Amino acid sequence: MANLKYSRQRAAIKEYLSSTLDHPTADTVYLHIREEFPNISLGTVYRNLNLLADMGEAVKISTPDGGDRFDGCTVPHYHVVCQSCGRVFDLKVDERYMQEMNELADQYFEGSVAAHTALFYGICKDCGGS
Repeated sequence: MANLKYSRQRAAIKEYLSSTLDHPTADTVYLHIREEFPNISLGTVYRNLNLLADMGEAVKISTPDGGDRFDGCTVPHYHVVCQSCGRVFDLKVDERYMQEMNELADQYFEGSVAAHTALFYGICKDCGGS
């Protein structure tokens, strides 16, 4: 993405994602960013979130309910979706285990596996999980 013009709105969206652990939806980001940019449209927020994800400056998490969530942490890690409340949580594991999973998958793939993602499901502690 060469010569991408600086955008104060995009910078504010990126800053918001970096400041929260909540893995917000585009609608949540929109409500927050609208406080600083009252005239911003929901479409602009969606476009900037997807652009940040395409550029590797955010992570887009597609959840089973159809709503995408966004994460400002781009260090490789997994996510867990609470099946009760729908919140998304980070599941940080040692990066060597993620690499081992790539190598295992590579053994069963006629090609070359470079990376993977995984979405786990469970019940968070607030909803009664252990």
